[in-house]
Amino acid sequence: MIMYRPDFDVNRLSGRDRRLFYEWSQLERAFGQGGKIRFEVAECNSRGLPIKYRVAYHIRSIQGVERVEALDMPGVSNPPIFASLFLMTITLPDNYPCVDAPVEFRFLTCDEAGKAIPHPWHPNIRYFGEFAGRVCLNTPDTYASLLWGVRRVALYLRYDLYHAAQHPPYPEDPKVARWVVRQGEPNGWVYFDQN
Repeated sequence: MIMYRPDFDVNRLSGRDRRLFYEWSQLERAFGQGGKIRFEVAECNSRGLPIKYRVAYHIRSIQGVERVEALDMPGVSNPPIFASLFLMTITLPDNYPCVDAPVEFRFLTCDEAGKAIPHPWHPNIRYFGEFAGRVCLNTPDTYASLLWGVRRVALYLRYDLYHAAQHPPYPEDPKVARWVVRQGEPNGWVYFDQN
């Protein structure tokens, strides 16, 4: 883990490096003391500024359903399974913060040994397939901060915020979205932790 270094001279940083420093300092102020959301720097550029983070959400949320194989079978009740820890990476591309260089927010689906770990069951987070763990944030613009993204994902995990309807902007995972509309909402399963 790399600790926050307040000794950078911001006036000597380039535009991109200044933005990297700003994002780092915002995350440190918000989550540096621990709590339900914790972060650490996973990788730095050659000047010592973060370009990759790990975020741990200690938030109770849905991590799957009891019978994934029966997901679309009519008449089969499929209650959620919950977990209390979810791990996400934030990766900043080389040309961040340009419009054509979106930040990647992605939940880990396996540990370092390749063993499956809980990842969120949410219509705006890919659950199945090659892109499992990918988060769709619908970022309003290139000025949206990493802090905004981390907080928005916390709202996703609590199901305070989700889009499950099959119209623009489409859900990231259509299978999970169908479950939310057909079972999660009618049974009240997605209303477990709203503030």
